[in-house]
Amino acid sequence: MELSTHDEIRHARAALASGNADALDRLVWTGVFSADAGRRDEARAAVLEQCQSAGVYPASIHDLYTARGRGDVPPTFTVPAINIRGMAYDTARALFRVQKAMDAGAVLCEIARSEITYTDQRPSEYVFVVLAAALREGWTGPVFVQGDHFQMNAKKYLANPDVELNAVKQLTVEALAAGFYNIDIDTSTLVDLSKPTLEEQQGLNGGLAADLTAFIRAHEPEGVTVSVGGEIGEVGGKNSTADELNAYMSVYRAALDRQKPGLEGISKISIQTGTSHGGIPRPDGTVAEVKLDFDTLEALSKLARERYGLAGAVQHGASTLPGDLFDQFPKRGACEIHLATEFQNMIYEHPSFPADLRRAIYDWLRQNAADERKPTDTDEQFFYKTRKKALGPFKQQMWGLPANVRAEIGATLEQKFTALLGMLNVRGTRAVARQHAPLVAGSFPKAGAHVAAGGPEDIAGLHD
Repeated sequence: MELSTHDEIRHARAALASGNADALDRLVWTGVFSADAGRRDEARAAVLEQCQSAGVYPASIHDLYTARGRGDVPPTFTVPAINIRGMAYDTARALFRVQKAMDAGAVLCEIARSEITYTDQRPSEYVFVVLAAALREGWTGPVFVQGDHFQMNAKKYLANPDVELNAVKQLTVEALAAGFYNIDIDTSTLVDLSKPTLEEQQGLNGGLAADLTAFIRAHEPEGVTVSVGGEIGEVGGKNSTADELNAYMSVYRAALDRQKPGLEGISKISIQTGTSHGGIPRPDGTVAEVKLDFDTLEALSKLARERYGLAGAVQHGASTLPGDLFDQFPKRGACEIHLATEFQNMIYEHPSFPADLRRAIYDWLRQNAADERKPTDTDEQFFYKTRKKALGPFKQQMWGLPANVRAEIGATLEQKFTALLGMLNVRGTRAVARQHAPLVAGSFPKAGAHVAAGGPEDIAGLHD
């Protein structure tokens, strides 16, 4: 599969320009797994060049969201933000097949700060793979790539604020260079409910979110306004309120104006409505049902639009919710919904996933994630909670599964994406996405523009 010489890469580049799908697949493999950095960047450059030529490009959803906040775009759909963890190329290909079939442009592909580490997908690789998958499936137009939960680790921040803040800023620079033009700032871990007033409780959260927003504005490509998201309540905590949203926005806007008066702020706000990241596994490994507060989601989405000009509220921790709930999100005006764990579960639990590989992964987890096991955990609970950590160490084995196995898993994911995008009402949103996210000259990322971000980050960040 790997192209082992520069001559092979040059031949593949020429074949790719003629529409050769096998050449694209081999360039993608080489761009991810080659041990030679020069060949890896050369393969990526060949694919990115073809993406740009074909009209596939990374973009910001900011202008679409602010148009929604102004009322120019009705709040009739909820943008799915898909965290692509495992088998990234095949998973993204399944998603773009669905987007193309449904003419659905209002879709985000995202990865969280913590996921970048344990899935072994640095930002430049992630953008490369997602754009390549779009090219492979004949998609054209904007591709919205998002940094999810660029999160402050509360313990590390309180121990050494400058080090933790700089780590998030360093990752942000890396992500922007790679083509992440949508970034969710998550400083909600620093909300202090012990303080007497709501503005004091949100003080550190709103102030640091403003600091990071200004940092993003200083580093975003010329002509691109990165879509920035804020968060008022950590997912898994208490449900959010209108008063908390107002307090956060008061603190945030004042702090942002101190950075630079009138600086463009966030375009959406993440809230807590009763979900938890990844769901709560029962002893048998199934996921416990949760009571989601749709009234809060609806009320805060409306407040965010009408008072602050934001697109609305964002729902996290939702992929493991019952399928019959998803049509409620557009009905309640949610602007975005984050989906991750269920797709990972579908890969691991697929009937075609090799049993011997699953055993090897679980054996690895017993050795390498033993410290995460609670005394009361059953095997099913332990593996459910920790198997995400095996996605990086076993990435090449999973990408290298037989073609028929990958096709069967991809077909199942495609069915899931079709159902979700239908219920979230994003069918037919390609035109409005193109209208509000044209290609900005000079914004297309270059192979080799990645940053060595100081090695793996040991963080306790959570995500869907």
